[in-house]
Amino acid sequence: MHGHEHARFRVAHETSPVAGQPGDAVRREEREAQLGPRATPASGAGNRAVEEEPCTYRTCFERDRDRILHATAFRRLAGKTQVFVFPDDHQRTRLTHALEVMQIASAAARGLGLNVALAEAIALGHDCGHGPGGHASEDALSPYVEGGYDHAVWGADVVLPPLNLCAETLDGIRNHSWSRPAPATPEGEVVSWADRIAYVCHDFEDAVAAGIVTLAQLPADVAEQCGRRRSQQIGAFVGSLVDTSASLGAIAMSAELADALAAFRRFDYEHIYLRPASVSQARAVIAVLQALVEAFADRPNLLPPSRGAFAAGTPEAYRAAVTYVGGMTDRFACQEAVRLLDWPRAQLPRGIGTP
Repeated sequence: MHGHEHARFRVAHETSPVAGQPGDAVRREEREAQLGPRATPASGAGNRAVEEEPCTYRTCFERDRDRILHATAFRRLAGKTQVFVFPDDHQRTRLTHALEVMQIASAAARGLGLNVALAEAIALGHDCGHGPGGHASEDALSPYVEGGYDHAVWGADVVLPPLNLCAETLDGIRNHSWSRPAPATPEGEVVSWADRIAYVCHDFEDAVAAGIVTLAQLPADVAEQCGRRRSQQIGAFVGSLVDTSASLGAIAMSAELADALAAFRRFDYEHIYLRPASVSQARAVIAVLQALVEAFADRPNLLPPSRGAFAAGTPEAYRAAVTYVGGMTDRFACQEAVRLLDWPRAQLPRGIGTP
């Protein structure tokens, strides 16, 4: 189908309206001027490492958001662990987690009159530095990286620079973790809260569906503040974030809801992330990833040609090996361990449904 032709144009559907009220396209400059006083301003092509010409219609942060959405590193999040390795159909992956963080962050940013596009860009990119196998990959790769492998820093400083993103977007990604310095923008602060709200709530929901915990196990004082269902929980946390931030002028949550979120997170750690099966899974992930790094650093000729040529065992070879292994999906890392190292399948990380 080539569409439906009219005098000088085509429409997609035969019944598409062809007579309407014409108007001017809304250009970038107009939309930049519509941002509220508390929003991080978008101006021209943005503050980028390499100067660019500004887009006619999109703001600089909208371009960042779009670049991340189309990036290979973002697509690979579909094959990376959130909680469960090799997730079942309805369990979260790093990609669906990023999308949920984006929704929460955009809702909060919109309610506060902030730059929604910047919040969305940071949220979509915030986990692009994660390796396969969840947070265990940070433990696996840290010995090979000066200062340790931090997915937030790695994503901003190693994975995403080829996209030439704005400094504000990279800052929000680099500092979204609560262990990092505060982001430089209120939108970055919003994403820090949105990330925690999202994973605390949806990891609990996934664990309930997997039979690891029950709804009744959630402490009563937590449930009293935010409910037992994900929709209630997100509504309570985001509502408190928006109301408190609007009244204070700082990005904050009320003490009652913040305490409930912290207690909820402790529950997840004790009953989901640190349960024996999760610890065993993490050990299996660490063993596989470190063996792959050692193999590629010792035989850098096995790396894709695009990674460059390095002498075996050099710091450059290890850096290239970490970069390559860190970018792998769970399944590809396991396949490479079996193919290159003859790794015993019984010692691979197992999904929750694997016998």
